[in-house]
Formats: sequence, C-alpha cells, structure tokens
Amino acid sequence: MSIYSMERRGRFWNRCFSGLKQTLLPLAALAAAACTQTVQKAPEVEAPPPPPPTVEAPREIPQNRVALLLPMSGSTARVGQSLANAANMALLDVKATNIKLTVYDTAPGAAAAARRAVAEGNKLFLGPLLAPDVTAVRGVAKAAGIPIISYSNDATVAGNGVYILGYQPDQSIDRVVRYARAQGVERFGALVPAGNYGQRASGAMLRAVRDAGGKVTAVETYERSRAKLQAAVRRLTDYEARVARASQGGIVRADGTVAPVQERLGPVSFQALLIADGSQIASAFLGPLTQYGAGPGKVRYLGPELWNAEPGIRSVQGLHGAWYASVPDTRFQQLASRYRAKFGGAPSRLASLGYDSVLLVNAIAGDWTIGSSFPEARLRDSDGFAGVDGIFRFGASGIADRGLEVGQVGASGATVVSPAPRTFAKRPGA
Repeated sequence: MSIYSMERRGRFWNRCFSGLKQTLLPLAALAAAACTQTVQKAPEVEAPPPPPPTVEAPREIPQNRVALLLPMSGSTARVGQSLANAANMALLDVKATNIKLTVYDTAPGAAAAARRAVAEGNKLFLGPLLAPDVTAVRGVAKAAGIPIISYSNDATVAGNGVYILGYQPDQSIDRVVRYARAQGVERFGALVPAGNYGQRASGAMLRAVRDAGGKVTAVETYERSRAKLQAAVRRLTDYEARVARASQGGIVRADGTVAPVQERLGPVSFQALLIADGSQIASAFLGPLTQYGAGPGKVRYLGPELWNAEPGIRSVQGLHGAWYASVPDTRFQQLASRYRAKFGGAPSRLASLGYDSVLLVNAIAGDWTIGSSFPEARLRDSDGFAGVDGIFRFGASGIADRGLEVGQVGASGATVVSPAPRTFAKRPGA
C-alpha cells in the first residue's frame, strides 16, 4: 500500500540528513541527490480482507402448536382444503405469531394422524370434520389432555372434551319456527327424510313448535324417490279424507282428484310446512304439493340451514317466499371473495368454520402460556365469541350455540327478514 512506501521513504531521508550542519547546503543538496538515486520503492502489498461478519442463527419464536386434523385427500378433500386455507388466512389476518398451525391428513386414518400430532407437541386439535373421525381421535386426545374443537355438526359426538362448531339443524328449525310464530303462524307440518337427519329434524320441529306455543298437525317421513315423495305428500295432506268430504258436493274423477269444483276441497291442516332437505328435493315436492292443495301461495314453506349453501335455490320459483334460518352470510361472502383472489377458486361454505376456529384460539391465546395445556375452560365463556358466522358460544354440552338470521328466498337471492342477534342477551323471535 502507499502508506507503507511513505514511511519507508521518510526513514531513509532522515538517515541521509543526520549530522549535517545547516551551512553545508550545497553538500546537503548533493547528498540528497545521491540518496534519491539509490532509493528503491517497496512493492505495494494488499491489506488482508476484513474477517466475515458473524451471522447469528435466527431465533425461534416460541409458539403454541395447534393441529388441524382434516381430510386432505379422498372424497372430502375439497372441504378439508377449504378449511385449511381459511384457517391460515385467519392466522395471517390476526398476525398471530404465537400460534403454529400444522395440517394432518385424516383420510388415511384419523387416529394415526392424531397420534402424530401429539408426538409433535400439539396442545389443541382443530377438527376433525367427520363424526366418525372425531370418535376415532377422542381417545388419543383424552389421554394427552388435548381438547378437540371439531367442525362436525353431529351433536352425538360432543362433550367430554369435544366441542363442535358445525351448524345444528335443530337450532335452525327452532329459529325459523319462532319467527313464523311471531308472524302469526299457528299450525305446522313437516316432511322429513328417512334416517338420522330426518329424525333429528322431526324431533327439533316438535320441540320448537311446542316451545313457541304452536301446534304440529302433520309429519311425514319419505324416501328419496319420485313415487315415494308423492305418496308422502298425499298422506301429509290427508288427501283421501278431504276428497271424501268434498265429493259429497262435487264430482270426483277416476284418478281420485276432484273435477271443476276444486275450491270445495278443504284446506290442508297446516299453515307452514318444513321441508327438511336440500333445495333439489324441495323443488321435487312442489308438483305433488300443488296437486294435493298445499302449493305455493296456500302454504308458507320453511327450510333448513342447508338452503344457505345453495345459491341455485333462487331459480326455483315455487320456493320464492320460503323462510329459512342460518348463520349470517354477509361476512362469509366477503371472505369468499378474498379466498377466490388468493387461491383461485371458490371455498366450501364450511370454510368459515376454519376461519372462525382460529379467531377463537387467538382470542384465548393471551391466557395460554407457551408450551402449557390449552385453557379449555375459556371456551365456555358465557358472553361467547364473534366471527365470520356471527356470534357463538359453547355450553356444557360442547355444542356451539349460534345467533341465526332468517332469510326469505327470492329471485335475486335471500333477503334477511330477521337479523341475527349481536349478543346473547336477547334472542329474537321475530
């Protein structure tokens, strides 16, 4: 380097001028010239490079581990993927750096997935989706002291450390019946499918009408075939007895229907009819219901919470004016729009359960010490929680009690005729 050369040259000039007197200027100049001729410049030497900076390993942020037990393969993989995507959206939205979500596929085996989740240090299970999978993992969770917040709607698997977020048909039926009673409906009928869902719907209808001070006049169970749908409606409307009464003053055709004096056929025994099935089956009922005197305009149709997930119902003109109760839909539509922008496809209607479950965990996370057991008692906060699907809370049963709205089917979609409550202080009947 140049600094090294300057120092070397300075020392040499000092030796050349030592011992000379100021009066010997010519000699000094001569000596300087001689010295200048003998100086050799030292080669420049590059300085060694500075040592590399010390790089510290990134510090791991302490986090509580939460397992998402979902079907990521198989026939329900689309629903599982929607739940997982929405859960991660919620985690990013609330910026919850103290929570780590890990997805475990339950399709190959729910119990095995749960055991892996326990081995990897998870302290809370979100999921499973299906009731049989909940049954399969609850023993694993119980042994590890881990609560389960499931996305199932099967009330029979709730309790004893299992909490279910799924939408309950009995709550939907109770809400729409109370609304109908507030509008002056007194007499109710019901068409319910054979099987567990139909049994639950039938029981819920009977309880709801009784509690609301109304009367159930007819309930019929059906199998899902066209001939059996028609037979169920014929029984429900007590058609033979009504025809017999009307035939005393009118003309009866060979097929048993009353000719020109149809107005003599007395009304059915109910003012409102619950069709506890999806809109496709409800649509198939319209022909027989009209034929037997319980068509649109004569009876108010009531539907289950399933109708909220069926936008195609707006195209069924015979169901326009029907009422159904469900979780509020406005915020879900906003979530669905963001979901499509992020993932390129529409989410399952159940995706909001995944989103809200993470909001729930985040709301409790302030009381959850890193590495400790999840504070399960906080799930039973009587004030409840709020999410995309409105307000909800868990009681001792482990079932999510929800605030529902009532919608009315129309050509442009559903119109809210009774908003969902914002707190549990008051439950609307109307």
